[in-house]
Order: sequence, then structure tokens, then C-alpha cells
Amino acid sequence: MVRAGRGGVFADEFVREDFVAIGWEEAGDPTAVRDRIELVSRFARTWPDATEQSRFVGASVVFRFVTELALGDEVITYDPGTRIYSLGKIVGAAIWTGIEHRATRRAVQWTGSVARDQLSASSRAKLGSIVTLFLVGREPAEELRRLASGRADVPSTLPSSDADAAAEAPPIEILASIEEQAVERIKDRIARLDWEQMQELVAALLRAMGYRTHVSPRGADRGRDILATTDGFGFKPPRIFVEVKHRPREAMGAPQVRAMPVGSLADDRGLFVSTGGFTREAYYEAERSQRPISLMTLDDLTRAILDAYPSFDEVGRSLLPLQRVYWPID
Repeated sequence: MVRAGRGGVFADEFVREDFVAIGWEEAGDPTAVRDRIELVSRFARTWPDATEQSRFVGASVVFRFVTELALGDEVITYDPGTRIYSLGKIVGAAIWTGIEHRATRRAVQWTGSVARDQLSASSRAKLGSIVTLFLVGREPAEELRRLASGRADVPSTLPSSDADAAAEAPPIEILASIEEQAVERIKDRIARLDWEQMQELVAALLRAMGYRTHVSPRGADRGRDILATTDGFGFKPPRIFVEVKHRPREAMGAPQVRAMPVGSLADDRGLFVSTGGFTREAYYEAERSQRPISLMTLDDLTRAILDAYPSFDEVGRSLLPLQRVYWPID
């Protein structure tokens, strides 16, 4: 697994341009380095204030990415926005681009994709990442390949364990991993809601953010699912017209964004929530809209809920029961 940056921010670029990449560009071009210790020394010079452990972990990731990934090796990346795992094979040696957060890259031939919702609960739990590059366990690897190919039984050629990555990871990386895994599990829970429950959850989020909400009954939304206002009547701006599309395996495109009613007043706003994400054209359409339209994916929704959850009412908490977990700061 090669993570596409924190929160999978580069996942679409990875798939669209047929590569995977890692950062640490401040340390310079690593493609000619064939000794891990040399990279560790370079990291020490570049980040003298970092802990020895974090420098070693970073250097080890870069070294493995450059020297240990072989042509033909299978690779996976994940897009939290669309909840899609993309599968492919390494088809090129490491090259240096110097681009921020993806300075060293490997060419990839993408061969298939699997929606996270298709995976078993066991595989979903095991696919949490700890470092930028980690080994996928045999069972989830086999399930991913089986689902991507449509065949009943496909043996995996991916490495069998990510235990070494877990052992190497410093506490801050482990905490970040736990946070990301928590987000993904909460997204799994949200994705299982039906459409009406999803609509109520979005309304609960808006109420937690200080808005009054009117939720339209099924079949009578007049183009909107939720109307959020500051006064409960819509007399005071802004009025937020909300559309909720709960189709986890279907990305909304430009036509759906274009068709979204955003009201007729100058201060009216639009919020389009799609659990299947959005196409690039949808984002372009939202940017061109005469009135502001914000597009919210399942990942965006989940993180917004986590930020506002302390202010959630009983309706929202009953739809998504969560518990705060404490972690030592040092």
C-alpha cells in the first residue's frame, strides 16, 4: 500500500496519471542511493531536530520505495473521498521529480478497483495504514484481488504482513494511524445508514453548527432535501439549500451539480452531500456556479461530524453513537 498523502489527497492524481509517489523532498534525490544508512544520515542532516526514530522510519520508507519495490510488484492506493482501493502493478523504476509531497515516483499500470463497502469487515479493519508505505496482509490482499478480478479464488503476490511497519512506527505515527482508522470505521458506519437516516444525520450536523433545519419528506423536497437557516424561518441570510445523495458507489457529476436549486436570493447558498464523491467535472461546475455551492464527500462529512459531535443533539447521536477516546500526549 502506498498512501496518497494525508487523507488521500493525491489519490485521484495517482490514478489519473498512472503513478504512486512519496515525499520527503527536502532530503533531495534518493534514486541513486543504495544504502539505507546513507539515507538515514541525509535525513539527520535535513531534520536535525526530529527524533532519531522518526528519521529512521522516514529514511526506511524512502529506501524501500526506491530499492525494494520491483517491476511487476502489486501496489494499492486508497481514495478516502470515493472510498475506492485502486490496484495496479509497478512498471517503472523510481524517478525524482522534486514535486512537493510526491517528489519520488514509480510508474504504475492500474488494473482494477474495489469499493471499500465490498470488503469484509475483517479486511476493512486490517487495511488501516501506519506509515506511507506498508505491507498489506495476505487475507485482505487476496480479497482485494478477488473482488477486482471478479474471480472466486486468486492467490495474492503481495507481501504477507505489515507487522514490521507497525514495529517501526513512532508513537506520533501510531496515533495518526489510529485516528485515520477511526475515521474510516466511522465512515463505514455512516455508509450503512439508509437515505432518510443520512438526511437526518446531515441535518443534525447543521444543527450542531448553529442552524435551524427543515427536512423535506420523501418525494416532496421541491429540489432540496434540507433547508438550513439561522432563524428557522428563512428571513435572515444565509439560507442553505442542501441536497443529499446517498449512493456510495456512484460519483455525482456536473449535470447533478448544475441541476441543484440554490434559491433565488443573493445570499442563498448550496450544500451538496454525496457519499459516492464527485467527479472532477462536478467540482469545476461548482466553482462556476453563480451562487456558492459546497461539495461534501463522505470523508468531508465524517470529519465535519467529528468536529461538531460535542454539540450534536439526541437525534444525531442516536443515528451515529460515538465515544471519545483519550491518548497520552507524550
